[in-house]
Amino acid sequence: MKKTVIIMIAILVLIQFIRPAKTNPVVDETIALHAPKEVQTLLKTSCYDCHSNETIWPKYSEIAPFSWVIVSHVNDGRKALNFSEWKKIDHATKMKRLKRAIQTVNNGMMPLSGYLKLHQEAVLKDHDKKVIVDWCNEALKQ
Repeated sequence: MKKTVIIMIAILVLIQFIRPAKTNPVVDETIALHAPKEVQTLLKTSCYDCHSNETIWPKYSEIAPFSWVIVSHVNDGRKALNFSEWKKIDHATKMKRLKRAIQTVNNGMMPLSGYLKLHQEAVLKDHDKKVIVDWCNEALKQ
């Protein structure tokens, strides 16, 4: 038993040296999203950590294996929708992303529940959801 504990501790120490790349590419304001202030504030508070190049990397993102999961989530989020590159997204894809945003916000699928456990400020109240959904619907008309 003692040997198993020592091995587990050694593994936990060793995996700290496997460091995934935590990136925040430079934001070009000419291609970033510029939404109305209330929408922009809600998106920055609840969405930007995973869906922009403006991720605020928390201290716990330095600890493996959490770091691996967090970096993976951010990379996946940026691939799905990156508000920092909003104007680079082609029109058809942007329309799909807006429709998906409406679904995920209305269904409570975004922000992710695991993220919300550590980021209570990101919880979207009913009014917040309505603001985001209304903005998405308006953007779909353009």
